Amino acid sequence: MGLSFGTMRSVRRGTGTDMAGSRLYRPGDDVRAIDWAASARLSAARNADEFVVRERYAEEAPRVVIVCDRRPGMAAFGAPLPWLDKAVAMRHAAELIIESALLVGGFVGYLDHGSGSPYWVPPRGGRRLAELRQDRLPADEFAAPADSLERALAHLAEHRRSVTSGSFVFVLSDFLPLPSEEVWLAALEHRWDLVPVVIQDPVWEQSFPDVSGIVVPLREPGTRRRTPVRLRRREVALRRLENQDRLRALVAGFEAIDIDPVLISTSDRAGILAAFLDWSELRRGRRAA
Repeated sequence: MGLSFGTMRSVRRGTGTDMAGSRLYRPGDDVRAIDWAASARLSAARNADEFVVRERYAEEAPRVVIVCDRRPGMAAFGAPLPWLDKAVAMRHAAELIIESALLVGGFVGYLDHGSGSPYWVPPRGGRRLAELRQDRLPADEFAAPADSLERALAHLAEHRRSVTSGSFVFVLSDFLPLPSEEVWLAALEHRWDLVPVVIQDPVWEQSFPDVSGIVVPLREPGTRRRTPVRLRRREVALRRLENQDRLRALVAGFEAIDIDPVLISTSDRAGILAAFLDWSELRRGRRAA
């Protein structure tokens, strides 16, 4: 089962099924593109022979770029902890995107800053992606800077020949903290189809467990230092409310600039696939409307 890349609309005219508009016939146009009913109406109105040609959006193989956030926080809940392993979830999500794109003859590129500098693979297809899937996706390099997502989108902007208009750009991250809205608006100016893939633990990041009266070690942001803390019931409820509000604001912020995010809260491949299929159905429904 693959993602529904068929919902992508090309930005250029060509042979396809999606209507882009119509115009007057020009010498050299394909006669099969003539809209005879519209031509008859226009000819009757002008009392002259006029021909109207239907234009369609071209059907193109999808061009996909995967941006993986490899900040230290994305490797915070690894085994043997019982919570969401975001690194594994990110790897499985990237694998599903690659498999789905290849099923429809697409080309896939990849970018991360896991070692501090960009690891960049321009969009390619077929067997040339074997090294990426076998070596880079399972890599344990999570030393990307705090602004790695901003750097990644700026890096893609410098490679417009590889990341053309209409390309899917999947950004895999927990979005904690979230880049500014200006970063997304600047990326949208390149006419990319941006897809944030939000990978957050459902217990500690999308909500907060009832640990009132229990001493729990909480890690300080940006460090590996853990401080024992005893939280009151009111403090637990406040943290839960803040996390829930943060997630709602994250989704609402993306929707406000016409971006549909994918929400992932599991590292199970079947669960991740279900999240992508829900996203695909949402896109198809909005397009039909």
